Amino acid sequence: MFKIRMGIPEMKAFWENLEKKIKDNTAKKNEITLFKKLISCFKKLSFDPKYPGLCTHDIEALTKRYGNKVWESYLENNKPAAGRIFWVYGPNKSDITIIGLEPHPNDKKDAYQKITLSIMDKSNVNNA
Repeated sequence: MFKIRMGIPEMKAFWENLEKKIKDNTAKKNEITLFKKLISCFKKLSFDPKYPGLCTHDIEALTKRYGNKVWESYLENNKPAAGRIFWVYGPNKSDITIIGLEPHPNDKKDAYQKITLSIMDKSNVNNA
């Protein structure tokens, strides 16, 4: 089983803000829906990154840009601008770090250039 971590600074800040809104009961309907989709996705991802419904696959353009193999998993499918998460293994052997959350990129040649990617938080890395 993998531990899900958030990349810094963007994904960590996004997640903490969303969790706070959910906890404080101030989240809008679309934020509640997104939160539920993310929780479901993270559960599946932590148990099996290749879970069929996630349609996980590597993204070569982001891998080249990021310097680590970057994976894309589906939050939803068959919708315009369906949500996607981008993630990497690490920093620890049993970690998955979420480095991006975006609508499905269009099929243009440079579609992945516009995606903002967080970095891994290596402050709690096990050196074992």
